[in-house]
Formats: sequence, structure tokens, C-alpha cells
Amino acid sequence: MIKNIIILLSLTSTFLYAQNIKLEEKIYKENCLICHKRLSFNLKQIYFDYLLKYSSEETVKLALVDYLKKPNKDISVMPKEYIRRFGIKKPTLLNDKELKMAIDYYWDRYKIFGKLK
Repeated sequence: MIKNIIILLSLTSTFLYAQNIKLEEKIYKENCLICHKRLSFNLKQIYFDYLLKYSSEETVKLALVDYLKKPNKDISVMPKEYIRRFGIKKPTLLNDKELKMAIDYYWDRYKIFGKLK
């Protein structure tokens, strides 16, 4: 009986985790990728620029939240030429939970930690 409960809990947990990943991906694609895929500067390059400047997962994510909530050329990692050409984006319309989910998906999509051998 206990074994069955543990299996059920494990399956439920796996299902919920998969659903969360799908929701993160949906938010990311519908709110980030939709615009960035049209621009000359892709999200992967932006990820590496943030990683170069902020180093760790925690500081990169905090910097992204700060920038996306209150975009400002002084805190942008984008090249000045890019900002002159395209300007600064508008503040995100995502709520805090959705923004966190989008950034978590973005981080997982491009992270290099644990992938290098």
C-alpha cells in the first residue's frame, strides 16, 4: 500500500513538473521569443552577455527582472549601437510569477553549466 502511494506521489510530482515546464515555455514563447525572433540580436547572445556581466544564475536572473520591469539604457547589456537603432523595450506586462517562469525557462534553455565536459 505504501509503495503504491509513493509511486502515485512520484508520478503526480513528475506530471506537475512537466506541466510547469510547458507553462514556462508557453509564457517564454508568447512574451519573449515572439519579438526577439524578428530582431537581429538573438536571445542566446543576450544570455551570454548577461552571464558575462553578472556571472551567476541568481545575479543574472535578478538583473533580468530589474531590466524587464524597468528598462533603462544605463542597465542594459545591449550594445549602444543596438539601443540607438532599436531603442529600449517597453516594461514587461507579465506579473512577477509569469516573469519568473519565463526567466527560469530562458535560463534553462541556454545555460552551459552542467553541459560542458
